[in-house]
Amino acid sequence: MENLLIPIVVIVLVLAGAIAVLGLVIISEKQVGIVIKRFSSKSLPPDRLVALNGEAGYQAKTLAPGWYLWYFPWVYQIRKVPVTVIPQGEIGLVVAADGASIPPERILGKVVDCDNFQDAAKFLMNGGEKGRQLGILTAGAYRINTALFTIITRQTAAQQSMNPDSLRVHQITPDMVGIVTTMDGAPIDEGEIAGLYIPNHDNFQNSQAFITAGGRRGLQEQVLLSGSWNLNPWFAQVEQVPMTEIPIGYVGVVISYVGKAHIDVSGLDFKHGDLVNVGHKGVWVTPLYPGKHPINTRVMSVELVPTTNIVLNWSNRTEDHNYDKSLSSIIVNSKDGFTFELDVSQIIHVGALEAPKVISRIGSVQNMVDHVLQPIVGNYFRNAAQSYTVLDFLNARSERQREATEHVGTSIRTYDVEAIDTLIGKIVPPPALMQTLTDRKIAEEQNKTFQVQQEAQTQRQQLVRATALADIQQEMVKSEQGVSISELEARSQIKQAEGEAESIRLKANGEAEATRAIGEAKAAAYQAGAAAMGQEGFTAVQLMQIVGDQQVRIIPEIAVNGGGGQGGGSLVEALLGILLRNEMQKANNPTPVNGTSEKM
Repeated sequence: MENLLIPIVVIVLVLAGAIAVLGLVIISEKQVGIVIKRFSSKSLPPDRLVALNGEAGYQAKTLAPGWYLWYFPWVYQIRKVPVTVIPQGEIGLVVAADGASIPPERILGKVVDCDNFQDAAKFLMNGGEKGRQLGILTAGAYRINTALFTIITRQTAAQQSMNPDSLRVHQITPDMVGIVTTMDGAPIDEGEIAGLYIPNHDNFQNSQAFITAGGRRGLQEQVLLSGSWNLNPWFAQVEQVPMTEIPIGYVGVVISYVGKAHIDVSGLDFKHGDLVNVGHKGVWVTPLYPGKHPINTRVMSVELVPTTNIVLNWSNRTEDHNYDKSLSSIIVNSKDGFTFELDVSQIIHVGALEAPKVISRIGSVQNMVDHVLQPIVGNYFRNAAQSYTVLDFLNARSERQREATEHVGTSIRTYDVEAIDTLIGKIVPPPALMQTLTDRKIAEEQNKTFQVQQEAQTQRQQLVRATALADIQQEMVKSEQGVSISELEARSQIKQAEGEAESIRLKANGEAEATRAIGEAKAAAYQAGAAAMGQEGFTAVQLMQIVGDQQVRIIPEIAVNGGGGQGGGSLVEALLGILLRNEMQKANNPTPVNGTSEKM
């Protein structure tokens, strides 16, 4: 250990001697050497802090990393300070302790060529100004002469009474727009509310270019879009606001309060306002269509105009668009002196290309409703109602509605608005008149009811009559059928009788023929018998045969009445007498029901 210490001590002593004898100064790679000259034959001017020409005091020139000779400690004091590092996503602000005075019309020192404040001599020789600087340091490592410049970083911001977040790289989020207010530059022109658009300053990142080009301090027309921006917070303040969104079914009419000189492009036919091209001050002739637009809402306003049909209600109902919030039912006076209310709905349409004209003429859709449509529609119905009685107005509702549509359409067309339809809603007549109408209507309905009932009774009577006729008709049908049946039966009986008669006739004819034949045969037989036996003898034989066939008792009668006495007859006469008496008894005593004959 002792053997090692001896060489080290020797080296240190040699270096110390070299430093003392040769004025050796060693600056490492992460250091900056700040040189202070202890004495000189030259003295600094009273307004200077840093020497440029070898004056005593802080020297503008610094020592970069390396070995330097002849900086004897009794002549120079070398302060070794660390390299200034600006982290990613941050910026560094600079305050110069020396330089020219800032002109009174500005508040920040101008930017000069000085290698990002690393060359103090250039800064001073090129006219750099003392105080807060327009220029900033972005992310990186810098060899800064801390005798001349004070660098404020996010880590040291609190010591300078600043918000550390203000030294972050400024981020504009998507769907947002950055409205810029600058702290330095020429004053805004009289009559303007914001600085006009200035080109070629890299979105306010090159602050010196902005000022050199005539940029104005204060609110700016130009905006910042989504992205990251290295902005000097001493120079520019940014407010983020949402982009202007134009919904579907609308257009946006831009009213710009800044821009180029006003030049009317509306034409000679449009005499109620004026329109300008995009970028000029006034109402832009080209509207914004649905989407998101980076509009500076501090220097411009956007009037949304519906391009779909707008329904406005003169009633206690309000649509979602709320344009008809101040409208109410229209009170009118009729010709017959009654006061009544009516609800009206008006449908209008504003074309996309007509929207700028409407806004230029009237100012807003709400103004169009309040100051144009309300008097047009209200006065029309007030005037129209005075020409009709309440009942006529009620009964001719469709005609009044058609006339209103024509009148309103013609009137508002001169305002570049299209009337689609005018609709009459609820009509509220006076209560007394309504009671009269109600009573009349009830009476009419009762009369109709009575008529219906009467018709029902008539129909019921007709039904009963028809039912009775149907019943009678049924009996008549039965009777007719009975008559038909009787006729048929009679015809049948007639036919049967005719058949029987014919049968009897035929039978009689047959029997007659048979009898005649029998008689002829008998006559022939009788003639033959009489011829053979004699007429009286044959007659007696025949009589005896008949007595035998009919079982006639002849013995007592014959015995009693027998011949031989005076006045007696023949046997033939006796037999004929007996036969005649039997036939007379049969005629006086009919045959009993059972068909048996009584025995004599």
